[in-house]
Amino acid sequence: MGALLDLPSAIPFRDVMAADIPADIRALIAAADARLHAVANVDGVRTWQNTAAAFDRATEPLDRAWGVVGHLRSVAHDDALEAAHHEVLGDVTNFYAGIWLRRPLYDALRAYAETPEAQALQGARRRWLTKTLDAFRRLGAELEGEALLRYQAIVGQLAELAATFSRNVLMATQAWSLTLPDDARLHGLPPSAKAMLAALAGDAGGYRVGLQGPVVTAILTYADDRALREEVWRAWNQRGVAPETDNRTVVAGMLALRQEQAALLGFADFADFVLHDRMAHTGAEATAFIDRLEAATRPAFEAENLALEAFAGTHGGPTPLQPWDVGYWSEKARLALHDFDEEALRPYFAYDHVLEGMYALAHRLYGVSVRPADLPVWHDDVRAFALHDADDRCLGTFYTDFFPRPTKRDGAWMNPLQTADGTGRPHVAVICGNFSPPTGAGPALLTHREVETLFHEFGHLLHHLLTEAEIYGQAGTNVAWDFVELPSQIMENWCWEREALDVFARHHETGAPLPDELFQRMLGAKNYRAAAFQMRQLGFCRVDLDLHRQGPGDLDAVAYAREVIARYSATTLPADYGMLASFSHLFADAVGYAAGYYSYQWAAVLDADAFEVFQRHGLFDRATGDAFRATILAQGDAEDPAVLITRFLGRAPTVDAHLRRAGLLAA
Repeated sequence: MGALLDLPSAIPFRDVMAADIPADIRALIAAADARLHAVANVDGVRTWQNTAAAFDRATEPLDRAWGVVGHLRSVAHDDALEAAHHEVLGDVTNFYAGIWLRRPLYDALRAYAETPEAQALQGARRRWLTKTLDAFRRLGAELEGEALLRYQAIVGQLAELAATFSRNVLMATQAWSLTLPDDARLHGLPPSAKAMLAALAGDAGGYRVGLQGPVVTAILTYADDRALREEVWRAWNQRGVAPETDNRTVVAGMLALRQEQAALLGFADFADFVLHDRMAHTGAEATAFIDRLEAATRPAFEAENLALEAFAGTHGGPTPLQPWDVGYWSEKARLALHDFDEEALRPYFAYDHVLEGMYALAHRLYGVSVRPADLPVWHDDVRAFALHDADDRCLGTFYTDFFPRPTKRDGAWMNPLQTADGTGRPHVAVICGNFSPPTGAGPALLTHREVETLFHEFGHLLHHLLTEAEIYGQAGTNVAWDFVELPSQIMENWCWEREALDVFARHHETGAPLPDELFQRMLGAKNYRAAAFQMRQLGFCRVDLDLHRQGPGDLDAVAYAREVIARYSATTLPADYGMLASFSHLFADAVGYAAGYYSYQWAAVLDADAFEVFQRHGLFDRATGDAFRATILAQGDAEDPAVLITRFLGRAPTVDAHLRRAGLLAA
């Protein structure tokens, strides 16, 4: 019996042995299968408890265990764990997908829907039953014969390809590095970046340039050595293209299977299939939304590009600029125009103090308190905490893991690991990132962008830990994916406000607050090239939607993506630009953010609108915080998200606040 079979709330991560995973997961699948069988074969009158509620929580132990396996694969990857995951992946995928194909379950829920009790349901329960029956229809419960068999095969193949994609990206990221004996090629990099590269080199000495996010950003922003910038940029954007980690056929296979899947289920394309129960509802509406933002952004984008080319040309830069020049010359121009160097902020963003300040912010907004917790962890960098409400009730526990290491995937994320079940079992979650690590004896000093990312993931965490949804399938972040980023993205706004910065931005040596003169320069530079940043994101949104609506046609998907993204790029892209082959948001999961990358922009519109409510009433106004907690964070999917955001705003949302925040619309 392995550790996964009966996970306590204090998850024993280091007791999870790769060798035990296949047997444990298969045992949990069998147990979940038995519970589903019982739902389908209720003897007597069907009720909410014996049918709907029983179905809602039937897979919960399996969900927890598989979530822990996926989490460990992200933060403590090794060959044994990868092999164990791969061995049982097909079983898990087929089981979950097969739930919606079980006609007896579908018939059981339809039978319950006809009972007087079900007819009288209101609110969250009515919404759950309506959406669940729709999900059965949408996910294949009415398929028969060859169509059913083909659909089942597609689901399994998509899961296998997604796992292969993710593995290839990780291997490609780990495979490339450049060891430098001295810092001759690192001129221009700030001392903190050089110290990071020296730390990554370890006992070997010198400096190690790898493809970890903070490293790539540092090189592309500060390295005077143009050849080094190009080498790193090409390596980063060609992950998943090299023969040994080639994702091009994986992407092509996934796109074809997704389109076939959508057609089998009666949808015009994969975008319409995925967006059916999201706020946008259709691929056409999501595309129209992106087009509206592009139209509002493009004039400023083109003006920014001309200005950057002119600046670089008059300061000895190349003409025309190449992709590996943009970050470097943008930083030079920002420094010249606004006298602002983001590195000047680092001393004020010591990791521990930022973390403490972020927790203090949550206390002022929502009345919650964060306390250290004595819980098992998976690595010595990891810390555990408990979140308590104003009445001292423990709402849940969480873990932080924010520094890069070779066995950890790139990026930043929040994973819910457990949802409270009303029996005393709390919410459990983890937030992870790959921030600038501590160097030498000093603390980890973060960039302002890393602080924003930290706040972003903490927003996701609060969405999970503060949920009060009665129904498991509606709890926390189980909401439409074009709504799920609202609680995370709104938290980033406090990183730009003087009153909030005074809580956590203190010099790590003197304790002095961020100087007002530096703060004003930071604000002045805030929207420098904001249109370029937005256009880059819109390009990713557009290629995602185009691939999942009309497909790449006769071009291979990587080449097609290059043509689409080129329209949103500040420079010409090289012919071998291969970013799509490492675009994990779209292809590291059977669905993931596929046809849904627009959600970040959609949520940005919502969060800008919502944050203006806080600005009107006070950044730490407790009544506004309580309203946001009760209306957005606590609800999960208990109500339509369009209703929730309209209730909080007092009107329907508009794009105006988002454009104002980016400096693209007059205040």
